[in-house]
Amino acid sequence: MIQIILYGVGALIIAGYIYITWNYDYWKKRNIPGPSARFFFGNLPNSITQKRSVTYDIDDLYKEFKDRHGIIGYYNMRSPVLMILQPDIAKDVLVKHFKAFAKNEFADMFNKDVDPIFGRNPFMLKGNEWKEKRAEITPAFTVARIKTMYPIVEDVCSNMQKYLEREIDRKPTDGFDAKELAAKFTTDVVSSCIFGLHAGSFTGGDATIRKMGTRIFSPDWKSLLYFFATQFFPFLMKFYKMPIVPKDVEIFFVNLMKDAIALRGKTAINRFDYLHYLIELKEKNNLKELDMVAHAITFFLDGFETSSVVLSFTLYELAKCERVQEKLRREIRNTLEKHGKITHEIVLEMPYLDQVLNESLRLYPPAPFLGKVCTERIELRVKEGECRIIEEGDDVKIPIFSYHRDGEFFEEPEKFHPERFDPEHGGAKAFRDRGVFVPFGDGPRICLGMRFAQTQVKAALVSLVNNFELSVNAKTQEPIILDPKQFFVHALGGLWLDFKKIP
Repeated sequence: MIQIILYGVGALIIAGYIYITWNYDYWKKRNIPGPSARFFFGNLPNSITQKRSVTYDIDDLYKEFKDRHGIIGYYNMRSPVLMILQPDIAKDVLVKHFKAFAKNEFADMFNKDVDPIFGRNPFMLKGNEWKEKRAEITPAFTVARIKTMYPIVEDVCSNMQKYLEREIDRKPTDGFDAKELAAKFTTDVVSSCIFGLHAGSFTGGDATIRKMGTRIFSPDWKSLLYFFATQFFPFLMKFYKMPIVPKDVEIFFVNLMKDAIALRGKTAINRFDYLHYLIELKEKNNLKELDMVAHAITFFLDGFETSSVVLSFTLYELAKCERVQEKLRREIRNTLEKHGKITHEIVLEMPYLDQVLNESLRLYPPAPFLGKVCTERIELRVKEGECRIIEEGDDVKIPIFSYHRDGEFFEEPEKFHPERFDPEHGGAKAFRDRGVFVPFGDGPRICLGMRFAQTQVKAALVSLVNNFELSVNAKTQEPIILDPKQFFVHALGGLWLDFKKIP
């Protein structure tokens, strides 16, 4: 009996080994270069161990092969993935050959019935459906519409300034957590724009919406287990879809949207904010409540989490670099002296502010890499006179973080130097045209809320730098190391800053 059990266990071990390593010659058969895979871990061990950010694993592969090849094939556990090593090839994928790479990574993991919020999110949709939903929501992010929401952003800036002044008087030893401060700011902005709700993050209000929003970006152990299982057994996604957004979070946002619509209907408020647009869209297209919530979460994704990441890292770099901070403050005060007030139009025309933000986005793109899926067989040029066939279903990774920190494209890439984006040198456009600066992606599926995100971050920077001197608190762990347990770019241990009121 024992012998039979041992034979059975041995057979299972052998079968498991064969199954895990079955794909490990996939790229060799396709004549695509790349590293040998480690058993079980593939080439991204930290996607499992989480000892350091997987961004560094991807960057290591990029640095090892970029001078020899245009693309490589590697393995995430047992799943084969293509990495685009040259930005011009990535630009072809995102723009020129967009039709063949229109599908975003993880799209197959979501289902509208099982996960109504993410399943309806334009970022996750595929086929013609993503075009329809994106077309529905694109008019909400025009410059004119954002302009009408700018007074809301200004009000939150004022509340943030008063909050800091109160807290500074308490002389906090550890200073302020820049990520938490930024999250309070973006919570209040998007809550007001989407739901007509004053979250009161700076005035002791209910922080429920911020907690619920955070949970969208913090999957529980069941979701992580499902993700890992689908990496080893991709066929599971065809038979079982697991909701990523917890049911209570879904119910919270659905009820919040219902209450916001009802309240707006009862009041005489005529605000041309995001909620106003959604109500118009509901009446025009007979939009369902869950579709409205999905659109709201799209705005939340762009306006809450990613914007707070960008704002916190920009504040950190300004606090660390007194020269840049002072130069930006001079531009702000000269602009105020000239115009009396910084409006939406004026904040978009402040050149050094724009350079500072772009440099922060270069060093800390909120999403460090971009995942696409090939939807039709295509011949892709990988270097002069050489092409490779990309098959339908191939996963493709674009290492944005690595492009942004490559010394071939950016002189002294680890240095915070906003002047590299000076308009006299071509500005951000010169880098975007080469495909080496893509913090929001590129092509038809470029980040939908890019303009709004930049606008609210710029408004916050103007308010804070004009009124406070920033410095780095000793609690901040330097040099900055990315948190391995976060999908977006976060600093391990937080970004702790000191604020001193300017008389």
